[in-house]
Amino acid sequence: MMIELRTRETLLLLSFVAALAMPAPVASQAAANTPTSAYDIVRARQLYVSNRPEDHDPLRDHERDVRTKLVTDSIYAAEADGAYAFEKVSYLSSVGDLQIPAYLFKPLDAADPGSLPALVAVHGGVHGDWSTVYLPLVKEAVARGYVVIAPDYRGSIGYGADFHNAIDYGGYEVDDVISAVDFLRVNVPEVDPSRIAIIGWSHGGYIASLAVFRESHPFSAAVSIVPVSNLIFRLSYKGPAYQALFSTQARIGGLPHERRQVYVERSPVYHVDKLAVPMLVHVATNDDDVDFVEAEMFINALRAKKPELAETKVYEDPPGGHSFALLVGRDLSLVETPQLRDSWRRMWDFLGRNLSPTSATARAATN
Repeated sequence: MMIELRTRETLLLLSFVAALAMPAPVASQAAANTPTSAYDIVRARQLYVSNRPEDHDPLRDHERDVRTKLVTDSIYAAEADGAYAFEKVSYLSSVGDLQIPAYLFKPLDAADPGSLPALVAVHGGVHGDWSTVYLPLVKEAVARGYVVIAPDYRGSIGYGADFHNAIDYGGYEVDDVISAVDFLRVNVPEVDPSRIAIIGWSHGGYIASLAVFRESHPFSAAVSIVPVSNLIFRLSYKGPAYQALFSTQARIGGLPHERRQVYVERSPVYHVDKLAVPMLVHVATNDDDVDFVEAEMFINALRAKKPELAETKVYEDPPGGHSFALLVGRDLSLVETPQLRDSWRRMWDFLGRNLSPTSATARAATN
């Protein structure tokens, strides 16, 4: 019986292997004449997107980033003379796991406690930092009577591999930025806590949006220029290399089809209903980073759902595209274009109406 059973098993196995080897039935003569393609290993590698944190941005030169950050700090220190008071500070994120470095800029003239408005200014870039491109913004903001604090939130470059790899796009990074307000309350008594706005460009505008879409936040207004707003759409548009910068983040861990709710939570376009403070949003039709097909979704949602709070403007093909409202030359001065100047005029007017700077410098800058 044992020999017979084994023979039967062997025959069944051979029949199964033979069936696999037989060509599949063809639906048509055209299909029959189509040659079988080899597995395209090159395309497979191009399309592969890891979800492992150890694969996140592996080629980054962190030592170079640290050196560049020291140069940036030295430029802000040198430019401070006669323009602003400057200090590099740090504070513990409300998440409780990281010290967040930040740039602090104040008007030179002494101010009474609670007399000055403040801006929490947020840099852009998936892995960016507060760079010298923001120097014109700092100078004009301080001249208008604002205190400015600019955090290098988790994931920013210039602070080593661990800080870089702690990136949490649309998650804890927002907590890092909001925590700057707690620092101001404790350490900068001249700031009025009821007159603080959050402002940013690109990824910075994205963080500004998410911050004021939270149920509870400390901001009286928000400025969001060319902001990222829909990660689900954005990742589909940008492809695998860009997708890998998100899927390999420890608290994301996958692509939108795998982690749908995470991407919805981190996409401002789906949370417009929560806006409860005034918000300014500018976008460009020729933006090749935050493409207009993404930006238009956000603009339309704001106009439809929050017309009483949102001030929006679409700029038609401005010079610079994505950078149109923050064009800075090699001499670190603004590259003046009509669109840039119009965007800045609207921004300062918006902030003035909602934060009411009262210093002499602010009045002079407004006139």
